[in-house]
Amino acid sequence: MSETIIPLVLFALISTSTPGIATTLSTASGAQFGFRRSVPLMAGSAAGLATVAAAAAAGLAGLLAAVPSLQLAMKIAGSLYLVWLAIKIGRSGPPKLDISMARPNSFFGGAGIQWMNPKGWAMGLGAAASFAALADGPIQLALLLGAVFGLAAAFSLSLWCVAGTLLARLLKTERQWRALNIALGLLLAASILQMWRHV
Repeated sequence: MSETIIPLVLFALISTSTPGIATTLSTASGAQFGFRRSVPLMAGSAAGLATVAAAAAAGLAGLLAAVPSLQLAMKIAGSLYLVWLAIKIGRSGPPKLDISMARPNSFFGGAGIQWMNPKGWAMGLGAAASFAALADGPIQLALLLGAVFGLAAAFSLSLWCVAGTLLARLLKTERQWRALNIALGLLLAASILQMWRHV
């Protein structure tokens, strides 16, 4: 069975490594707070994606498709939260001088981002449709996808966070920090557009 899981693992690793909301936040958090203090955000985001993939495999995505108002409410709430985060990141300065970003994002903040992110649902749905043959029913498929996507996201987000911490070592002046934070804030704000592509 390990040979048949390899394409699923590759799919999960590639899809969780592509730039998006969670990767941008992990990079920004790594730059601002370092790897250790960013662990709750990354763990929450990985757990959130795991539950989204499991729910998609179990059929919850069908409910979202059947109730467009619920999907719209999730998109609006997610967009407002991400705009708020983008502004906080963009206005922040060097880590030790910063007040508005005094604490890294929480476990539940990371998980909530994934629940409101259509990219996560699309990954879960795509995987459920493509790899359903790996499991003997929706529950087994939900467990398999949840585990694979959770582990893949934890690995990918860790790499992005490390990139942020390395980037932080290169920044010496407040002006360089402001430029990085504005760029990350704008990138996060731009990533919100993917939520509204299919509206």
